[in-house]
Amino acid sequence: MKTVIGLDKLRATRLSLDGIIGLVLTMGFLHEGHLSLIQRAKEECNHVIVSIFVNPTQFGVNEDLSKYPRDLERDLSLIEPLGVDLVWNPTPEIMYPTGYQTWVEVEAITRPLEGSMRPTHFKGVTTVVAKLFNAVQPHKAYFGQKDAQQAAVIRQMVRDLNFPVEINVCPTVREADGLAMSSRNKYLEGDNRKAATILFRALSAAKSAYESGERDAEALRVKMKEVLESESRAQMQYVSCADYDTLEELDVVKGKTLLSMAVLLGKTRLIDNFVLG
Repeated sequence: MKTVIGLDKLRATRLSLDGIIGLVLTMGFLHEGHLSLIQRAKEECNHVIVSIFVNPTQFGVNEDLSKYPRDLERDLSLIEPLGVDLVWNPTPEIMYPTGYQTWVEVEAITRPLEGSMRPTHFKGVTTVVAKLFNAVQPHKAYFGQKDAQQAAVIRQMVRDLNFPVEINVCPTVREADGLAMSSRNKYLEGDNRKAATILFRALSAAKSAYESGERDAEALRVKMKEVLESESRAQMQYVSCADYDTLEELDVVKGKTLLSMAVLLGKTRLIDNFVLG
């Protein structure tokens, strides 16, 4: 496994790889969810490249950029046994050199949900993903279902800008008690860690209602809210029952649907979702 920092070395190595190239984009501090993406890419591609870059432009004011967990040595030790060809770990100065002024923005689909809470977030996400696609030139890229809106935004960007990249969204990997794996789970301690299962329980309650025949979207939102309100430590930011592709809120559930939510537990912000239909 080769690890490079500079763009020139990345490009030279990329040119030496033939066949189908898979890219797994990460911000490091890897967990089983990331590793499952790498394993999926290994199954489907001739070569796999992993990027590790904590992207400063997707963090808003007062968000946790400086505190975001980082441990490159640990990450590399987890990746190496998986047979990855290349890890690219660029610096912020490489990605955003002095005088940088070009941005990629997707419009309508970035406005609800996370966009309503973090208005500059997706501008940073789409810009860095476009740059990573441009630098690596992958045939396939792999994302986790936990960040459902991010995946939808990237699918839209790929369609709009004609990127020749197949976007693969892989199932959320969970702890034994249902908590979706996330690098930010590191911040959860004691009672907040126990309380964090409320997201999974709220989504499960709405899914059970759906499986029992409920198709009224507001009834499913109310079901999620009721469960969240039963946990005094949980501060609900939003719950949603929306079209899977457009993220427009639904009146009636028809076809593929996204149940999603964002919740604060202390200072830790968690998101999670289920897909219906």
